[in-house]
Amino acid sequence: MTKIHHYTLGSGKSIVLVHGRAMHSGVWRDFAKQLAQHYRVTCVDLPGHGYSESCDAFTLANISAALVGAVEDENSCWLGWSLGATVVLDLAARYPERVNALILLAGNPRFVQAPSGLDDNWPGMAVDIFDTFANNLRNDPQSTLAQFLSLQVQGLPYAKTTLRQFKELLSECSFPCQNILQSGLALLRHSDMRTVLASLDIPVSVILGTKDVLVPVAVGQYLCDNTSKIQLTSIEGAGHALFLSHTPQVLAVISQFMDEQ
Repeated sequence: MTKIHHYTLGSGKSIVLVHGRAMHSGVWRDFAKQLAQHYRVTCVDLPGHGYSESCDAFTLANISAALVGAVEDENSCWLGWSLGATVVLDLAARYPERVNALILLAGNPRFVQAPSGLDDNWPGMAVDIFDTFANNLRNDPQSTLAQFLSLQVQGLPYAKTTLRQFKELLSECSFPCQNILQSGLALLRHSDMRTVLASLDIPVSVILGTKDVLVPVAVGQYLCDNTSKIQLTSIEGAGHALFLSHTPQVLAVISQFMDEQ
């Protein structure tokens, strides 16, 4: 079994925080401390990220199995940010007995648009833009990752401050290896969890930022039109790293959602 680094704060209803691609659990630190004033919060490093061991293959099946094996709480709300949203959707489908609610934070069930020619108006990232990013990451990982971080705070009034905070947190651990980075992109490129999301029989909260350039806020309306169980919140002026830039607003939404369970 892959050894997963994790830590737990607080007491009460259980929430597990799953970070995004190329990140680690340290990005949650201040946010998790505030959340832990009311809940039992567990932060995990994805396989091959932070202090976690790499799994044989960075697939959703292996990731979900590793996380479920590491988290002690038998029944939790799983919160996934960005790529983490894809992971927790998969985990809820494979291990429904371990999940009592989901929170998708700046995440969506399908990251990219449908291939050209298909009758699908899904408001994801254009495939050609995504593929260009993947190629740039392979050829110049450091510059591409720096650009990726900048995109997460683009358009925010305190972008420089948030970006500096972001970089300081991430510098505590080495970036994942190239294989893990590319595998993470492949998951975003090919995973389509819309059917999974529609079939879930648990409460789901979707929290989006209106200025997010990676996950369009239009995703929220599409989900509400097609899945009746979703509670949608759009935070005005927030980008992709909304738990850093708009912490009080995100905490308020999570608290209300958790208190309803």
